[in-house]
Amino acid sequence: MADGDDFNTKVITEFRANGGKVGGFFEGAPMVLLHHHGAKSGTERVNPLMYQQVGDSIAIFASAGGGPRDPQWFRNLVAHPEVTIEVGTSTGKARARVAEGDERDSIWTAQKENYPQFADYEKNAAPRVIPVIVLDPEA
Repeated sequence: MADGDDFNTKVITEFRANGGKVGGFFEGAPMVLLHHHGAKSGTERVNPLMYQQVGDSIAIFASAGGGPRDPQWFRNLVAHPEVTIEVGTSTGKARARVAEGDERDSIWTAQKENYPQFADYEKNAAPRVIPVIVLDPEA
């Protein structure tokens, strides 16, 4: 198992054991478990991510820690936008869409203000623009 997978597995286990709360780097941050399917393989994957509440929806950020490329999960969402999310002890279906224009800018600005490390991610990722993805709940 790759180090990143091992890290994610530990965060996922802690999230589920503590009603959606985790410690360490993510202490106090709003966390979601994103269930998505591989763009080519269709295999289900789960990623723990920080999120921002946006009305009834939540926004997630394809920052890849400021890396030069979008994370694979982002490409998976573009290919298969139907997802399942775990927030706290609740699980539900959502549809992913990439935020654009003023919507993206507003969400991204708030994220950088609330969690300054995202400003560092933006600086390190340049010239890549970090995608903001809105997960709209499905009825």
